[in-house]
Amino acid sequence: MLINTSYNPCTSIISTLAAIGAVNWGLVGIFNFNLVTYLLGDYPTITKIVYVLVGLSGLWSLCSLSKVLCSPSIQKAD
Repeated sequence: MLINTSYNPCTSIISTLAAIGAVNWGLVGIFNFNLVTYLLGDYPTITKIVYVLVGLSGLWSLCSLSKVLCSPSIQKAD
């Protein structure tokens, strides 16, 4: 029996935040446009909180990816 853990709300939120961070960095790199600052305006505390959450989400995603890549192949439990 294989266990599917992909429908975890925390995983969905973390993945969404990591994707937002990736899109924001892409926009900064290509167009020099910061989406987070554009959406949140002149609220440096809130902007910093968003950046910290996106950074933690990226670290969590990276750790999760390393677990998947370094784990032995999935075996079916009897």
